[in-house]
Amino acid sequence: MTPRPTPSASADPSHIYKAIGLMALATVCFALLDITVKYLVDDHHVPTSQATWLRFAGHVVFSALVLWPFALKPSLRSAKPLIQIFRSCMMILTTALNFIALKYLQLDQTVTIFFLTPLLVAGLAGPLLGEWIGLHRMLAIAAGFLGVLVVMHPGLGEVHWAMLLVLGATCGYALYNIATRYLAAFDPPSVTQTYTPLVGVLVMTPFAFADWQSPDDWFLWLLFATLGFWGGLGHWFLILAHRMAPAAVLAPYIYLGLIWMSVGGFLVFGDVPTGWTLGGGGIVILAGLYLLARERKVSAKGGPAAHGRPAAIAVSSHRLRHSVAQHPRRRQRNSPPRSPRALSP
Repeated sequence: MTPRPTPSASADPSHIYKAIGLMALATVCFALLDITVKYLVDDHHVPTSQATWLRFAGHVVFSALVLWPFALKPSLRSAKPLIQIFRSCMMILTTALNFIALKYLQLDQTVTIFFLTPLLVAGLAGPLLGEWIGLHRMLAIAAGFLGVLVVMHPGLGEVHWAMLLVLGATCGYALYNIATRYLAAFDPPSVTQTYTPLVGVLVMTPFAFADWQSPDDWFLWLLFATLGFWGGLGHWFLILAHRMAPAAVLAPYIYLGLIWMSVGGFLVFGDVPTGWTLGGGGIVILAGLYLLARERKVSAKGGPAAHGRPAAIAVSSHRLRHSVAQHPRRRQRNSPPRSPRALSP
């Protein structure tokens, strides 16, 4: 979750350019996280449970050193603790499934499927939050699914089972974002950002140490330490970026992740993106940008998007498994949540 930018910040072009730069750096950090994980679990056979635990443990350390002292005061006092735990578990599920898939798939394949997340959020917001969408955005969601089918190209060859794991991770990440939006009406960001890494460490500890492997190479220990660093640093860049510019301005730049993942996959693993991945990725990205344009149109008319809805689009890969979730206007804890309104088409 990210703080809403002040009007003065969002209106200053210099702040906009800085925010875009920070957003680009965030996508680089998330790509480096996935590259590091793939190197560990694929080339050095590090158990995915261990990599997942290291990811959350490193996030706790980074938060203790950077986020909590300077940005977000840690707190576990939640008005909706069960929803907080559910949200954290969705992030654990997303991270674990993605890490398993990275062992078998190319980086550009996983991130392309993850770009389906904002479309899933828009579709699930209706039945779960009462934020119903119209025909135009339903077509955008359908186009996004078509793009993912192009990446998987069933019927034209064997679909690798790991792609189904990425789809499961994408669904988990969409539910994570839905829970984030819901909790924004009850808890401040400091509470939400405290729960996620702590619950992740607690849940994954027994699984990680049951399969723990201690490498002899010091370089692998260094990579272990960077897992939480890349995710935490990327999240910190997102916080700074969204203090300087609206989410609707920054959302399209999340797709830079496909470039970094493709370049990293080629340089480190020798993977070349296939025509199926590039074509399907283009469809998913265009569908996401069209959905963003519809959100902006609703916002310009003073509809629900004006209350923070465009941030639903600002979700990434990975890694985006650590991207920005949207922020409705927060109210006092004891105030009733805003009644849901239907989104116009």
